[in-house]
Amino acid sequence: MDTPEHQLLRSTAAEIAAGFGHDYFVDQARSGGCTEALWQAIADQGFLGVHLPEEYGGGGAGITELAIVTEETAAQGCPLLLILVSAAICGELIARFGSSEQKLNWLPGLCTGDKMAFAITEPDAGSNSHHISTTARRDGDVYRINGTKTFISGVDESDRLLVVTRTSKDEITGRAGISLFVVDSDAPGLTRQRIPVEMTIPEKQFMLFFDNVEVSSDRLLGEENEGLRIVFQGLNPERITGAAICNGIGRYALSKAANYARDRTVWGVPIATHQGIAHPLAAAKVELELARLMTTKAAWLHDHQASDPACGEAANMAKYAAAEASLHSLDAAIQTHGGNGMTTEYGLADMWGLARLLRIAPVSREMILNFVGSQSLGLPKSY
Repeated sequence: MDTPEHQLLRSTAAEIAAGFGHDYFVDQARSGGCTEALWQAIADQGFLGVHLPEEYGGGGAGITELAIVTEETAAQGCPLLLILVSAAICGELIARFGSSEQKLNWLPGLCTGDKMAFAITEPDAGSNSHHISTTARRDGDVYRINGTKTFISGVDESDRLLVVTRTSKDEITGRAGISLFVVDSDAPGLTRQRIPVEMTIPEKQFMLFFDNVEVSSDRLLGEENEGLRIVFQGLNPERITGAAICNGIGRYALSKAANYARDRTVWGVPIATHQGIAHPLAAAKVELELARLMTTKAAWLHDHQASDPACGEAANMAKYAAAEASLHSLDAAIQTHGGNGMTTEYGLADMWGLARLLRIAPVSREMILNFVGSQSLGLPKSY
């Protein structure tokens, strides 16, 4: 149950996003623009840094509060993918593992509206971080990065990227030594190529090419070769805020469907009278509320005992449940609207692409089931 502070946070975030609305979101996506005005409005209230330390301009709260902001903006038809990338992953990791100088350099900006992309995915690495082939080689006081990243969100909107690289490799086990670097998005040798995708979202996807990109050693986050532990600490906030986006999309869809079902009259009665309409919406509502509860549990665990294995379990379960519930809610809402569900006017079908993406990323449902099978049930691993 929300505290009074959480209720106020919810209502304020929702009010800000409602002032822009779904039409604004879609217009920006289809025109090639970005949701900078909404992003800045949220930042101006301190919400993008609500989970970051107060001494760097943040709110001193946690992922619980950031998830609330993420869900409420999505519930108003404005799901912001970069919250889970810039704020949840990059902000959280710098706050937890950055040096005092790194925190001072980058956290205040992230609180006031700066964006930072996260570059981990590669064409041939998939979910296996040990197979990352993008390398960072020490050369005196600098590192030189070479390799390729793919499906990196919002690079064009971000001043910097947090890049996951391989800095060593155990020749016996094949395990990579992972290191993370903050790289300027306009660094010499870094080029990008946009990936066309069938989604109505403002955040664009890119392939990145690192050709001897030079970064100073003070851009290394944490210790060299110890970055895998850091990455894993960022995955749970990513999953939790990803779940929050899904929950918001589900709420948005069910709200529109319920209103339509009450107002639309066929054969003299509202269509909501018919169980063929009401039951799918009710079932989706049950799934959605269960997903929201698991998301709340995962966020609480992260904020209070981030190193507990139960946190990873809950974050994965929340992401799984929310992605499924989001799609079921959206599908039921579209079906409720009949042909209108596919029109631009009713603002439902244009949400499907992002909802479907979040069933795949940032971790696929199959990898979550692998995790639950092996970690929660003690079943033998399949890989």
